Amino acid sequence: MADAKVIPFGEEPRSRRGGKRARGRGSSSSSPSPSSSAGSGPHSLSSVPDQPDGVEDSMPNDAPVPEQAQSEPTEPHAAASEAEGPATAEGATGDATESGGGDWDRRLAEGFAFLRRRVTGDYEVDEFGYDKELTDQVLMSLIRPLYANYFRVEVKGIENIPSDGGALVVSNHSGTLPLDGLMMQVAVHDNHPAGRHLRLLAADLVFMLPVVNELARKAGHTLACAEDAERLLQRGEIVGVMPEGFKGLGKPFGERYKLQRFGRGGFVSTALRHGVPIVPCSIVGAEEIYPMIGNSKTLARLLGFPYFPITPTFPWLGPLGALPLPTKWTIQFGEPIPTDGYPPEAEEDPMLMFNLTDQVREQIQHTLYKLLVQRRSVFF
Repeated sequence: MADAKVIPFGEEPRSRRGGKRARGRGSSSSSPSPSSSAGSGPHSLSSVPDQPDGVEDSMPNDAPVPEQAQSEPTEPHAAASEAEGPATAEGATGDATESGGGDWDRRLAEGFAFLRRRVTGDYEVDEFGYDKELTDQVLMSLIRPLYANYFRVEVKGIENIPSDGGALVVSNHSGTLPLDGLMMQVAVHDNHPAGRHLRLLAADLVFMLPVVNELARKAGHTLACAEDAERLLQRGEIVGVMPEGFKGLGKPFGERYKLQRFGRGGFVSTALRHGVPIVPCSIVGAEEIYPMIGNSKTLARLLGFPYFPITPTFPWLGPLGALPLPTKWTIQFGEPIPTDGYPPEAEEDPMLMFNLTDQVREQIQHTLYKLLVQRRSVFF
């Protein structure tokens, strides 16, 4: 026993661990040996200190390896996967940022191109002064928030407006200020599947006001006369007319949704002459935006207006009183009334003219009553 040599832990097993480690690299077995598991991974033992003399090896060579040591070789791979995760997310965010930046770059480029065409005069207007590009990109964008978010216009029967060819849209008129015509124009522009544009016939007063005159022309409005209406219909345009005129626009609040006289039926004569359908249109919601409780005729004569409205807020609140009430609107286009089946001399028949005018008026009035019954509230 005196001559017995104690083999320290860490010296004699090294040759065995080396042999097993070499076999582990060359073997296809998925179960690592205890030595190879202990000698790899971030927490592997690089060297084991020699035990002091007289201490026997307390860990046999075939002892099982703790589970933590067995799982450690896979940790670098998990760390690599976690490292790849943020990189992938960062790449996706970068792609989204580049996409958003590209969208803004495209918009800026289109905006600068639009301004360049405006400055250089490289744009077209028709014989009435209608500027389609300016209307689509600027004027409609300015009116659309009022249409979609303030009045929350609901459109029905847009399919009754033909996809091609001329047509005459006849609507009621109300609201003290002619906002109903603008809302009807946006309704056709934004909802018609064929992308039709509504060309409104406006009163003489519109083209006598500074700034308003130019904007009305650019938006496609023209004078409410038979000659201009016929020229537009010959070109296959959708023409909008409000036969009540100022009588409907400036009527007292107590007569709301009661149609006024439709003039002498000149719109029927124009439709018969060109054989285009008449599309009745009913607008609910415009009557309450400026409840007209009075009319100052003296101020109206001094200013050259057909009437000077007095409402619960105007002129008492000054410019703030000109803000319309946020009523809920509904615009319904009725079934078209064909006129192409009549003979050419039909426009000279006063009885036929009266009957068609009355038919259009009655259809609009009946639809107004129906929409009023269906309406839950003035504002909702």
